[in-house]
Parts: sequence; C-alpha cells; structure tokens
Amino acid sequence: MDVAASEFCREGRYDLDFKSPPDPKRLITGEQLGQLYQSFIKNYPVVSIEDPFDQDDWEGWQRFLGQVDIQVVGDDLTVTNPRRIQRAAELRACNCLLLKVNQIGSVTESIQACKLAQSHGWGVMVSHRSGETEDTFIADLVVGLCTGQV
Repeated sequence: MDVAASEFCREGRYDLDFKSPPDPKRLITGEQLGQLYQSFIKNYPVVSIEDPFDQDDWEGWQRFLGQVDIQVVGDDLTVTNPRRIQRAAELRACNCLLLKVNQIGSVTESIQACKLAQSHGWGVMVSHRSGETEDTFIADLVVGLCTGQV
C-alpha cells in the first residue's frame, strides 16, 4: 500500500479529505493515522506500507514501526540518500528502502545505498521514477543486488 502521506500532511497533521477545501476540524494526528493503518492491517492482508507518514514526521514513523509487524517502506523518508537512510536506521523509523537509481544519481551510489540498508537488516525494493523509460534495467538490478522486490 503506497500511502504517500507527505502529499496530505498539513502543518504536522494529516488531511484524509485533502481534495476538499481545507478544514482544520478534519485534520488527524500521526498517532490517529497510525491507528487507522493498524485497523487496515488487522482487517485486510496488508504486508507492506510505503510512506505512511510525512517525510519529516520521524516520531510518527518510529512509533508506527514499533507497533506493527509488517514491512514499512521509506521512499520520501529516505529519498535514496545515505544520510537519511542512516538516520532512519538509527531511529528505527522503517525497515525497507525504496531504491530509485535516478534519485541518487548513479548505479554505484545506488549499490552503496542498497548495501547500507541491507547492513541494517532492511529489505530493499527497487523502483523507477515517474517519467522514466520502459527499459527493464531495474529487473536486472533487483537480481544483481538480491533484493527480491520490484
């Protein structure tokens, strides 16, 4: 489930009806959002959630990972950046990296980011970014890095 919560975070709270005119009464906390996800996990076969909180809501990520036993994927949280990956690992904010080669800049840097995530026991999911070609390179990268997830 790719939530992309940074897209509907407003001043540290979350607007689940973000396409409607703003209404402060409608905003929920990160803790409430985490409880909503937990109800989904309990009632449906959810095994992976990507970007469940805003990219700077480190506390929300930490709290949630401590409460669930599923894969929590950091895309906007880590942006394939080694410093953010290291911080997320130290804070126990997620347990899987979404690796995007053209986000970090080179294949070499991507391999380093992958190894860093794996050194912390994380899963790694390789992905493309919007607007890329239909080239199958990422499938080869998944095999080469033994990530097992595209």
